[in-house]
Amino acid sequence: MKNPRAKHNFIGRTCSISGVGSYVPEKILTNADLEKMVETSDEWITSRTGIKERRIAAANEFTSDLAAKAAKRAMKMAGVTADQIDLIIIATLTPDMPFPSTACLVQRKLGAARAAAFDIEAACSGFIYALEIGQQFILSRSYETVLVVGAEKLSSIVNWKDRNTCVLFGDGAGAAILQHRENSNGLLTAVMGADGNKADLLSMPGGGSACPATLQSVADGLHFLRMDGKETFKNAVNAMVSAANEAMRRCEIDITKIKCVIPHQANQRIIDAVGERLKATPEQLFINLHKYGNTSAASVAIALDEAVHSGKIARGDLILLVVFGAGLTWGAAVIEW
Repeated sequence: MKNPRAKHNFIGRTCSISGVGSYVPEKILTNADLEKMVETSDEWITSRTGIKERRIAAANEFTSDLAAKAAKRAMKMAGVTADQIDLIIIATLTPDMPFPSTACLVQRKLGAARAAAFDIEAACSGFIYALEIGQQFILSRSYETVLVVGAEKLSSIVNWKDRNTCVLFGDGAGAAILQHRENSNGLLTAVMGADGNKADLLSMPGGGSACPATLQSVADGLHFLRMDGKETFKNAVNAMVSAANEAMRRCEIDITKIKCVIPHQANQRIIDAVGERLKATPEQLFINLHKYGNTSAASVAIALDEAVHSGKIARGDLILLVVFGAGLTWGAAVIEW
């Protein structure tokens, strides 16, 4: 196994995940519940997506609340206190508000007064993008402890009358603490990509400078997410497979060396197609899609936390994270746990 970063790092400097944590809201919305809201059925949803239920945040529970709760669990695992955090990066497409950043609100809720804080927006690819950004601060010795969180309240932008999209999404957050750890390679490599020419495949048109909120924009449903499902599926599989293969190529390994593959939890058919093309075994794939649906930037972060705490991953194992999201964006990362 090769560490592609070794020749670029300061001597002996690596970046590892020293703690993970996740949080999902208490309210469970099942497929049976959705049958009462839109023209759909449990069989229709399950056969097309693999999703059985999803979590929905309370009216007074916001993205920053979900993020802070996940962060506290990651901090506890890592043995890190709020005053030790140097930087907070929040990956989200559902911030509490356009500004200030959700990261600043999380900083306040954690009491991490000395931390710098900012958000990034790469949709469902956000957690890997944030890991890569956070790692650069660790490797350059700018910071010693970085908190990275993927958090979403997607229920706030879902059109509950659109059966093609409302069945897919849920709320939640997953967090990781990044630090240098002796005798560990940590994050070996990360691949990131984007194609803005296909931005219209998955988007929310309203709410920005191109389409500010007006009575008309609300009436036209421009503040709900929209998706071309067929084209999104095709692009997701191709991009995820390509990114995963590139990440493994950089490390000079193949899929047989990977203990756990954690794909973006968007759709069971996408996961199956990606797994088949990567030649991953069912035992390698970690899936919790049926419980939470698509939680966007939180997806692989929640799955990583569950994989670690369920005993699926042990010290020294190689993990492959692979994601795809609006933008279009995609990414993959190989991590030595």
